[in-house]
Amino acid sequence: MATCKECENEVDKLVAVKVSGKAKKMCEDCADRAREEAEIAEESESVVQNMMGFKGRR
Repeated sequence: MATCKECENEVDKLVAVKVSGKAKKMCEDCADRAREEAEIAEESESVVQNMMGFKGRR
């Protein structure tokens, strides 16, 4: 059995997910949580950029 690096639980299989530009292997639950956090961070960054009148992308 494989062990998730995030939650330290034993799982049947690990999923590779890119977090902050790095590929990490974690269980399905942690992968879903990481995807949600990345989406929220991207949306909040977009809102702040629009509020400040920023026209470009990083």
